[in-house]
Parts: sequence; C-alpha cells; structure tokens
Amino acid sequence: MTDAHDRAIQSSALGEIDVPATASAGASVSKTSDDPGTPDDPTGTAEVVTGVTPSEGSPLGNDLLDAIDSGPEDPEEADEPVYTIPTGPVVAVPDYRMALVSAVNVDLPNQHPTVLLRESESPRRQLSFSIGLQDGIVLSHAMRRIPTPRPLTHELLTTILQRFDIDVVAVRLVGRQGAVYFAELDLRGRTGRSVLSARPSDALTLALLQPVPVPILIDGRLFETSGDVVPPS
Repeated sequence: MTDAHDRAIQSSALGEIDVPATASAGASVSKTSDDPGTPDDPTGTAEVVTGVTPSEGSPLGNDLLDAIDSGPEDPEEADEPVYTIPTGPVVAVPDYRMALVSAVNVDLPNQHPTVLLRESESPRRQLSFSIGLQDGIVLSHAMRRIPTPRPLTHELLTTILQRFDIDVVAVRLVGRQGAVYFAELDLRGRTGRSVLSARPSDALTLALLQPVPVPILIDGRLFETSGDVVPPS
C-alpha cells in the first residue's frame, strides 16, 4: 500500500476527515465517531458545517442569495395602489323638461310679442320671454298652420331640410343672460348628428313647422331662477 492510503486509514481510525478544498475560508467540517446520532441520522455520521459564509458565484452562495432576494416584502413597505382624485369644477348634467308653445301674445302698449311656454307635465310651470314683432308673426303662423301665398323664410328652410333628409331631433332652451335666451337645434342627417346654436324664436318656429312633432326641451334651471343661466358646455 502507498503512504497516502496509510494516512487515510489512520485518519479514519481517529474519526476525522479532511475539509474539502471547495469550502470557503473560515468553514470547518467535522465528523466524529463518538456522535450518538440524531433521529434524522441514526448512524451519527452526519456532517456538521459551521462558520460557512456563502460566496457569490458558488452554487451554495447563489441559492442562498436568491432565497434572500425573493423573500416576502415588508407589508408596510409594499407598494400600495394609487388613486387619482379628479380636480376642477363639477359640471352638473342639465335636467331638461318637456314643454309646449302655449301662446304668442301682444300686450299693448308693449309692441314686442311675448312667447309663453308651459311644461307638459306637473308642476306645469311657465316660462315667457319677448321676441321681435316679425318673429312673433311668423311663430303665430306656425302655431296655427296658417298657409301663406309664398313660402316664408322658415317654411323655405323646412323644405330644404326635408329634401336633404335632415331631421330636427329636438329644440332646447339652454341658457339666459339678462333678457336674452339661448337655444339650440339638434339635427340629424345622412352624415351624422349636429347641434347648432339658434335664436329661440327661429328654433321654435322650425319645430312647429316639421311634419312630425319635435320635442321642445327647457333646462330646468330656467324655471327655478330669474337670474342668468350659463348654457352647459
């Protein structure tokens, strides 16, 4: 037998083994024959590794470092969902009320006709405003369906809308500034839908001249206050 083999037998008899060359500095591995054993190792031949510092690059070091990096985060340090709170003015959705043209009156000595609109449903509130004399005459003709020898401006416009398949979807009174009221025409044609600003007298006359009844809508704020009402954007 060789000298190396003799030294191995002698070391085994003393109950010691050499530390592997791959162990990092400061680590020691020992096994003694006097170890009574454990439930996991009844023979008492388990290796006890102490003082091992995992080095980056070694299989043992990489596994431990990965386990540390992938450990559970502190709940207090975890990212929380971010909620964005909208800022800026809150725009109220207008509450439109159905209405009918109740009358067009001239109260002398006032020479400006007054248009009277009334809600179709309870509480049947009324809204009145003044228009021009000629506008009042045209609106009165439209209310009573009085024919004229030659087409008036609004009758001509109604014919044009019908020839080009443009429907008047609705007429809306949307605002007021002082004694001036603001209205809009909601139109629908082959190319889509469009909303146009209009004078209330023109919009109401066109609505009354249509072959199919057109809804007349009034912003509820116009009934509830006598001051200025800003049209919704």
